[in-house]
Amino acid sequence: MDEEVITIRFGPKFKLAVIIIAFCLLAGFLIYRNGVRRAVPNISPPVQEECTGGARIFLDGFEIRMFYLYKYDIEGLVVHTKAHPGLNIGDRLSPLDAAIAWGKVAEYNDRINFHWDQIDRFAKWNVNDIDELDPVGGLYAVNGSFSNNHLIPSNDTIRGQLLRLRRGDHVRIKGYLVECDGNNEDSTRFLEWKSSISRDDEGDGACEIIYVTSIEWLK
Repeated sequence: MDEEVITIRFGPKFKLAVIIIAFCLLAGFLIYRNGVRRAVPNISPPVQEECTGGARIFLDGFEIRMFYLYKYDIEGLVVHTKAHPGLNIGDRLSPLDAAIAWGKVAEYNDRINFHWDQIDRFAKWNVNDIDELDPVGGLYAVNGSFSNNHLIPSNDTIRGQLLRLRRGDHVRIKGYLVECDGNNEDSTRFLEWKSSISRDDEGDGACEIIYVTSIEWLK
């Protein structure tokens, strides 16, 4: 019996439908990854408590010692994220930075046209008109109501959760503000980080370095 050969040709309407579906899927993925601008009211400032202790991380044959400066509990609105997928030891240790806001900044984030951005390990922002900041108390109030956080996961589960963070997430992160000191096998120092312990400082050294032990997504 001869084999029957069937040829199926898709018409232009079908091809157009496929293109539209693919475009919608891509757009949905990009929107998900980029997150959304939103506002969340009534978020209190982070809480830090005195503590002692520390941890050690062995990474790619290197030893990194972490000294706990304070126990830390931050609830806030993620206004920007910056992934660090590089292979250097700093990126392996802290694969994500998250700019997190609370107070009036989080409450008015959808009404004030903040231009949030992160370059390398620094966060910055600006507005088109300084008068936009009146509802939150002006320039100084903004700088005291958000922080740029270098996030160090305490295990692989936390690492995976941190990499899910995106703009618009309302989260609660617990852990420790830490000072990090790393040496390689010949005792040459290759890493020296120390967290800010104040929400009011600015510039180099003002970022919080958090050894993350838990993360919770809130409404």
